[in-house]
Amino acid sequence: MSDTLLIDTDILIDYLRDYQPAVEWLEALTVDLKLSSINVAEIYSGMREPERRKIESLLECFTIIPLDAALAESGGLLRRDFGNSHGTGLADAIIAATVQKLGCSLATLNKKHFPMLDSVIVPYQKK
Repeated sequence: MSDTLLIDTDILIDYLRDYQPAVEWLEALTVDLKLSSINVAEIYSGMREPERRKIESLLECFTIIPLDAALAESGGLLRRDFGNSHGTGLADAIIAATVQKLGCSLATLNKKHFPMLDSVIVPYQKK
């Protein structure tokens, strides 16, 4: 694992729901933690209003990488190349483009959507 790790939304959701494997794994990390601005949008899209403070507190722990034209282009090309074969949606493609730009690893529970990445970590399995 590199010294920088981008965390995917599925792990953030588990953490916010106090799923113990996610809580234990995330809180034990000592690397530089990043999020794509797409992760932020995904978290807020499913938010219930009482969760706002908890989400805001969690997001303060991460450096958030903004979406720019270059990332949008790269993400669009990854979606074109991997969408049909691997089910990679546009959001995941932009997240993958962000990981590639940073040269870091991605932590996710859905490795299938990220065949274009060299370093994907699946930190726990859900039962």
